[in-house]
Amino acid sequence: MSAEAKTAVNPRELRTVVGASLIGTTIEWFDFFIYGVASALVFNRLFFPSFEPLTGTLLAFSTYALGFLARPLGGVIFGHYGDRIGRKTLLMISLLVMGLSTTAIGLLPTYDQIGIWAPLLLIALRLLQGFAVGGEWGGAVLIVAEVAPARARGFWTSWPQIGAPAGNLLAAAVFAASSAFLSDADFQAWGWRIPFLTSIILVAVGYWLRRAVSESAVFVQEAAKDGLVRFPAIEVIRRKGRALLTGGGLRFGENICYYVVATFSITYLTEIRGGDRSLALNAVLIGSAIECLSMPFLAALSDRIGRRWVYGAGALGVAAWFLIFFGMLDAGDGWSIGIAVTVAMVAHGAMYAPQGAMITELFPTRLRYSGASIAYQATSIFAGSLAPIIALSLYKLSGGTGAVAAYVIGSLLITLAAVIAAPETRGADLRAID
Repeated sequence: MSAEAKTAVNPRELRTVVGASLIGTTIEWFDFFIYGVASALVFNRLFFPSFEPLTGTLLAFSTYALGFLARPLGGVIFGHYGDRIGRKTLLMISLLVMGLSTTAIGLLPTYDQIGIWAPLLLIALRLLQGFAVGGEWGGAVLIVAEVAPARARGFWTSWPQIGAPAGNLLAAAVFAASSAFLSDADFQAWGWRIPFLTSIILVAVGYWLRRAVSESAVFVQEAAKDGLVRFPAIEVIRRKGRALLTGGGLRFGENICYYVVATFSITYLTEIRGGDRSLALNAVLIGSAIECLSMPFLAALSDRIGRRWVYGAGALGVAAWFLIFFGMLDAGDGWSIGIAVTVAMVAHGAMYAPQGAMITELFPTRLRYSGASIAYQATSIFAGSLAPIIALSLYKLSGGTGAVAAYVIGSLLITLAAVIAAPETRGADLRAID
């Protein structure tokens, strides 16, 4: 009997693992993304009211970026214990930390109520959010990758990946609904708190579902056969440096383009162009929904023709689209804005859908949680965390969007270089990776 057959799970158990991972990642990314939407819409006024609007937004985006700074620390710590005691326990902890910190943001007093303590508390809670999501991705994707059949690993690992655009979809939907049914005054006064406070309900559901998930048999067998690495984060840096650089390169342009589309575009349409807030949110809503629907098909395609072909096509597609992206936003009508955001997100999905499988297939089982988490999260410091700040700064310095588009296209060329340098991992036996 093959090694894969010995650790294979039945279809019902596979669906349980995938479902729990998808719902858990959706909830965690919902919590993470509502902060980004709120930064673009209200935090500049409520927590940084002493500055002119664009500067206040820049400061709000800076606190948004702090969550990314905490992600590598979360990736290292969760990865360390995930490679030592298993994937499941750490996934439960990350969900609880994220949910409680997000709910607490919804209860925060504003600057007008407690002064400088308001932004300081906001920063502290954002750091907790980043720490939690830093441990979430590696565990959620790994636990699926390690139970899925090798021939369809790309397809199955795309489902926890869908949690990111699904979380963004849910965040945009809640804010769009609040914006549609509340006056601007009510939205600024208390309506923005609703998405944060709903987190506690979602976390309770996610925690209940994840309790039903079993520990990865691949991890259990590897631990019993070869023992555990004492310091997996150090070992993965020492032994798998090329894999870390490859994974980081794969993430770089993908991460930047996503946050420019999903976060900066809202600021551009509302704060800079003075457009309708609902129109901007609905564009992100529609784009996220269509990206979610397309990702399983794109991931399944990577199982058939290879991860590199699908990933590379996505990088080239987004880069080409950004030659006209801002021109379509400038058109100002709903169709142009909706198409601009949707095409960008679907092309992004061609990178993000196979990414979970592609990065996890770079590392051996004993180092996989640490390796995948570090590669994925460390890049976020230089990519997603800074993307809205750099984009807004480039716009303020140049007075136009050409520099912003060049920034995104340049980052995608780096990712394309990583795709060319990466090994083709489609169908790899996770137990044979060393």
